Amino acid sequence: MEAELRGTPTSIPVSNPNLLQTPRDSLSGALRGRLGSLDGACIEKLLLHCASALESNDVTLAQQVMWVLNNVASPHGDPNQRLTSWFLRALIARASSLCPTAMPFAATGLARARPMTVTELAGYVDLTPWHRFGFSASNGAILKAVQDRPKVHVLDFGITHCMQWPTLIDELAKRPEGPPSLRITVPSSRPPVPPSLNISIEEVGLRLANFAKFRDIPFEFHVIKANSANSGDGMDAALRFRQELASGQLDPSSLGLRDDETLVLNCQSWLRYLPEESGGIARDPSSRDGFLEFIRGLGPRIVTVTDEDSDLDSPSLTSRIMACFNYLWIPFDALETLLPKDSPQKAEYEADVGQKIENIIGFEGGRRIERSESGVRFVQRMKRARFQSIPFDEETVKEVKLLLDEHASGWGMKKEEDMLVLTWKGHSSVFTTAWVPDGFDE
Repeated sequence: MEAELRGTPTSIPVSNPNLLQTPRDSLSGALRGRLGSLDGACIEKLLLHCASALESNDVTLAQQVMWVLNNVASPHGDPNQRLTSWFLRALIARASSLCPTAMPFAATGLARARPMTVTELAGYVDLTPWHRFGFSASNGAILKAVQDRPKVHVLDFGITHCMQWPTLIDELAKRPEGPPSLRITVPSSRPPVPPSLNISIEEVGLRLANFAKFRDIPFEFHVIKANSANSGDGMDAALRFRQELASGQLDPSSLGLRDDETLVLNCQSWLRYLPEESGGIARDPSSRDGFLEFIRGLGPRIVTVTDEDSDLDSPSLTSRIMACFNYLWIPFDALETLLPKDSPQKAEYEADVGQKIENIIGFEGGRRIERSESGVRFVQRMKRARFQSIPFDEETVKEVKLLLDEHASGWGMKKEEDMLVLTWKGHSSVFTTAWVPDGFDE
């Protein structure tokens, strides 16, 4: 198991080992020989027992396991302890919905995600290559695709508030043949997930325009507005996002496409927030496959997609917890090498990951929007949707490697047939890909 392989502390003291003595043979058997200390593999077993109890509505057993986890978790401890704090918080929330009076403890001391300034967001993005990896690889593929093209239109679907584009603007300004005119279009709606920004997307566009002007690039920025009729007060944020996205923002007539422009589609950490097909006769453009069908119909010169390389969409709570625990230790472990334990920046970064854990574990149905799939599964999805992969050229791969050299030595890269994969201590974390529709005619 990955939890046994990680480079984190070998054990976590438990303040009261007797709490491990439950009347359930399965739990005591799982913990036999581990009394007095809990490593990552044992914590994982506890989480799975708790998930199994919750799935069978056994609140008593779930409460017993959470008492143990409560003595392990610490928001100021080592990576395993901090990660456990967020899992415990999510499990408490889920269990409280089954039996509100049966949870006499709570995970405390955890930071909450808050809106950032532009400067803080830049620092957030620069801290690890989690986002910059995809930025760098995608920009390299885009630069190659629009070489010698005088007019470029980027449709940007992403969660990092256009932080990718200053670097692309800078590179376009250096083109030997001269820079193109650049137009960027973004939807006004975005998934209700961190990082959030304390200024509007329109203000982001103004700042990009100023930067493009400084680099002598003709620039336009367009925000596609949602139909406010579908954005009722009190509507769940996840549902509102999907309805707003489908309401006019995925309509070719709203995109202002121009025949003389080279169209680029960019999706950074976006597709995992779109639901699977609802089962209706007509495909919903805000569903995952419906969205791919929609963008294919636009005839883009290139489609770039970056996302987290993990399957977190199982209908089974136990499967999701196992996948989540064996994946989201990566940012906690990576941050341990970068920032001191009492760093506010570390706490806020981990709070973003914690919100993801809470959604994966605490919600079902339409409210559970964290549904990432592995790169391998995504590649299969794109090929079913009649896209062909575009290999990243050696210059792009070189640039990505130089980027990783700026970060801790644990970060690495795998070059696979249809994608590049960011790794931490050999474990896959983020994949990035580039595509063109089958039969695309330049």
